[in-house]
Order: sequence, then C-alpha cells, then structure tokens
Amino acid sequence: MKKDLKNREDIELLVTRFYDKVRLDDTIGYIFNDIAKVNWEKHLPVMFDFWENILFFTGAYTGNPMQIHQHLNRMVPLTKPHFKRWEALFLQTIDELFEGEKATLARQRALSISTVMQIKIIE
Repeated sequence: MKKDLKNREDIELLVTRFYDKVRLDDTIGYIFNDIAKVNWEKHLPVMFDFWENILFFTGAYTGNPMQIHQHLNRMVPLTKPHFKRWEALFLQTIDELFEGEKATLARQRALSISTVMQIKIIE
C-alpha cells in the first residue's frame, strides 16, 4: 500500500520524479530543455514551493505561473497535446508514488491548473 502525500519531502519526491520524466519526454521535453532552457537547480525548489502551497497552504509560493507560461507560449506555441502529455506524466507520477486524500487533491489541482492554462493560452 502506498502512502499519502504528507510533507515537503513527499512533494520533493513527486516533483523531482515528474520532472525526471518530463526532461526525457519526446512530446514536451524539448520545451523545457531547448526552448525554456530550464535551470533545474533554481526551478525545482520553486516547484516544491508551488505544490507545497497548493496541497498544504503554506504560502511559500508567490510567483505568477500564468505569466510565465504565456511568455513561454510566445517562444513556442503550447498546444493541447502538450498539456495532455504534462497531465499524463504528472498523474502517472502521483499514481506510482502515492494514494490518499492529498494524492487525490494533487490530481484534481493538476487537472484544474492545466485546464485554466489551456483556456487562457490556447486560442
């Protein structure tokens, strides 16, 4: 039986494993690696804060993800298949590692975030 997400350590495991998949992915990896040229040492702690805030309401994250993704969309058009692949990898990573109330909340929030971004970014 898998455990539920309980703390920052769990968030770090989830986010790190997810981005390990993203970096190698044929559909969206190039966006992170070649277009955005993500500095993972800086990006991962921001994503830890983001997801920790979403799941545990810590107030640790203060950025504007919509603005960042709108800027990225000007560099390379983000498409529905890109978002669907992001969703699939994130949900797969949750399911591999966790189950329970917070895992379910993480799934719901990921889908909500993806949907809102698609509505605001894809014309």
